[in-house]
Amino acid sequence: MANKLKYEESPYLQQHANNPVNWLPWGDEAFELASSQNKPIFLSIGYSSCHWCHVMERESFEDEKIAKILNENYVCIKVDKEERPDIDKHFQEVYMKMNNKAGGWPLSIFMTSDKIPIYSGTYIPPIANYGLMGFKDLIEIISKTYNKDLEMLKQKGQEVLNALKPKSKIEATKIDENLLNIATKQIKQVYEKEYGGFGNAPKFPHSYTLNLAINLFKLTKDEELKHIVEHTLNSMLVGGIYDIVDGGFCRYSTDKTWLVPHFEKMTYDNALMTTTLVNAYKMSGNELYKVKAKEVADFMLEKMSQDNLFFSASDADTNGIEGEYFTYDYNEVKSAFEKAGVDSSMLSRLSISKNGNFDGKSIARVVESKELLNSDVKEAIVVLKSLRENKEYPFIDKKVITSNSAMMVDALCNLATIEPAYKDIALNALTALEAKMSDGIKLYHSVLINNKPKIEGFLEDYAWLVKANITAYSVSLDELYLIRATNLANEAIKRYFKDGLWLVSDGEFKDYAEDTDASTPSSVAIMVQNLLTLRSLVEPIYEKFAFSTLEVNSYNIMRQAISRPTMTDAAIRYIKDDNIIKSKEENLKELIGYNFKYPYTLLKLTLDDNIEVCSNKACFASFKSVDELKESV
Repeated sequence: MANKLKYEESPYLQQHANNPVNWLPWGDEAFELASSQNKPIFLSIGYSSCHWCHVMERESFEDEKIAKILNENYVCIKVDKEERPDIDKHFQEVYMKMNNKAGGWPLSIFMTSDKIPIYSGTYIPPIANYGLMGFKDLIEIISKTYNKDLEMLKQKGQEVLNALKPKSKIEATKIDENLLNIATKQIKQVYEKEYGGFGNAPKFPHSYTLNLAINLFKLTKDEELKHIVEHTLNSMLVGGIYDIVDGGFCRYSTDKTWLVPHFEKMTYDNALMTTTLVNAYKMSGNELYKVKAKEVADFMLEKMSQDNLFFSASDADTNGIEGEYFTYDYNEVKSAFEKAGVDSSMLSRLSISKNGNFDGKSIARVVESKELLNSDVKEAIVVLKSLRENKEYPFIDKKVITSNSAMMVDALCNLATIEPAYKDIALNALTALEAKMSDGIKLYHSVLINNKPKIEGFLEDYAWLVKANITAYSVSLDELYLIRATNLANEAIKRYFKDGLWLVSDGEFKDYAEDTDASTPSSVAIMVQNLLTLRSLVEPIYEKFAFSTLEVNSYNIMRQAISRPTMTDAAIRYIKDDNIIKSKEENLKELIGYNFKYPYTLLKLTLDDNIEVCSNKACFASFKSVDELKESV
């Protein structure tokens, strides 16, 4: 018998609609029921393509005995973290305070009806394992303790909530040129020299750290930074975390060699990595990065879009088996290669072996990234792609999320600077996104692709849609995009800006957004970047809000730049200032996509025939032609 999640739109909640657990969606009904029945709440937060969410569902939420204990002793709530990032953000912070480490998904929270936390975990096995208490034992113990020592639990939980409140005194410090040295040193310290990337397994793409390294290289000409970017990208692109068959990046690698990923593909990862590959191509001229940027975009357009809108994610599992779609049986590939006339040596060159490299099957990859440009490798990959046509594609969450889709629009605009064919695709996608997810300056956050949105937007949605409009202006020079960006930024300031801090939401949970980068770049840092651009292209007043935000975060920026690479990049940009190239449209069109040596270079329309190069303080160069300008910049 279905529970009340059957009435919800979210694909993740629908996945749990037939669990024997009496799940309720987040809302008044659940909290009023918990209060009237004097029961604790069990809150489970996840998302549709989360592998360990599926595991916990199979092990615990589909278990009749565990469900019986939950139903008798708890009010159980399910939340899709992609629908409600504000709820997820709040309880991830609760988990961090209670456990002194970062959380993840599934997030498991036990709390009172007035939202005071009493226990928190992530994935919890059904019986004791991995050094963790079993879920069945845990829910019995918490229920007994709740009935016996509720006041003690409330007191400890309130201490956690009090610790989440921001400090009243902000520790500010001067941000100066030394930040370039600090950031460079910290990037080198966390760089993993053998296989690239930052830190040990599990390894995430960290596109934002690579982007900072690229900008620092342009500013300092430190060749080691260039090597870090190229080595990391080359190591990822050989296969594993990067799908060399369909294109697209998986969420993360479980090992330090980038071989075995969790196979879910998120729109935000692929958008961010598209932009990083474009930036790397401009830095190095390596054709591979351009080819792969196009491949990622084409994957998103082929598999992850409809009506110029982008879905949120695809799953790791098919039929409950992780990686089934993505991995290959040796004999099936050997036979297919023989029929297609592909040389048998290609089996080993693509890491297809009898024993496999993942649960007896093989994840396709090459030894060196340059192999991916070889025609014989490309021909063999076509055969591998044809084999997938007979497989069931993993579940796709057809939810449109404004922030994630705006990231993809931004990425397509960036790609258009090196491959103009993507320009109209990008602008059409922006038009479709705004038609679907905005009502004037009011934004919505998420909706199933064929439905009407109801969940109102958050800071992240405004930040990324402002950025997408700014980038659309940069490739089109259509000032309507700049006007749209300005109007949305004004609304974001009005709703979320509080003396240098920014709220995640102005709704139920008024937590402040972090300046650190996590799964995606900090929305606060993206807003600062947006405000610096609007300062240079529209109105100086926006510098006030950017500076105030940098000032509030200055202490952490100057000490832990590596934890907040997007904000660090914004701070460096503020110190160094923008180069603003001003001229008439005819001249500026020739500069769209030009690879300027200076990373913070903008184009601003005027009516002048001459070309001026200015900072926000003064103009310092003038040229009579585009060719003359290019010789100097």
